[in-house]
Amino acid sequence: MNPNKALWEKGDFTRIADTMRESGHALVQGLGITKGMKVLDLGCGDGTTALPAAKLGADVVGVDIAQNLIEAGTKRAAAQGLTNIKFQEGDASNLEQLPGKEFDLVITIFGAMFAPKPFDVAKEMVRVTKSGGRIVMGNWIPNDPTLVAQILKISSNYTPPPPEGFVSPTTWGIENNVIERFGAAGIPKEKISFARDTFTFNFPGTPSEYVNEFRNYYGPTMNAFDAADKNGKAAELQKELEELFTRQNRSDSGTSIPATFLRVTVAV
Repeated sequence: MNPNKALWEKGDFTRIADTMRESGHALVQGLGITKGMKVLDLGCGDGTTALPAAKLGADVVGVDIAQNLIEAGTKRAAAQGLTNIKFQEGDASNLEQLPGKEFDLVITIFGAMFAPKPFDVAKEMVRVTKSGGRIVMGNWIPNDPTLVAQILKISSNYTPPPPEGFVSPTTWGIENNVIERFGAAGIPKEKISFARDTFTFNFPGTPSEYVNEFRNYYGPTMNAFDAADKNGKAAELQKELEELFTRQNRSDSGTSIPATFLRVTVAV
């Protein structure tokens, strides 16, 4: 099985996505989406940004590698009465099922960054975007002091080294890498812009309870705990993550943690 597919079908990412809805909605509101625009949401999960785009009147295609998330997104869209959105399984590094120059806007918020073969990912995103269209990426930044980069960093201390040739997803959070990858797909540097942005994770329980959501439902953290368990270090990993979540929490009545990401806008 494709290891990336296995990672995102593990657990239940919808539990984490539920804590990201507010920021997903806010981000989409600022993208200038109008009725009838064709939008691709790549690595869409269960629709955190795809559904808000459809609500603005866009014709949306959501693509994700995880079949369980495609099913969850389809159910969410049906429950909200949205008929202008469809979800389908696909790999961001090979979008062979999608025609070229099809979309006015390609969105990928913490999605395509996790696909292997980043040069192929950039090439495919450019290929399916109409001339005059845009690509908007949200990418976590390596070694950033905020939540997600730190979860990934802490977790990596408990997992075996990645296989040879593995390219870390967070390399998408480095501007020069983004320029190089899109440059190879024919996009000049001056058509790529960058901004630091914030996604806030909101969870009704305590920071410790929120750590347990990641431990039980978020593929990368589940893998870290599986590896830590084998070495008798699961309690250590739990403690490190609980300290991180508690330190970064900004709420007195639950958990609210802002995380910084690199927002990339590409004019095609």
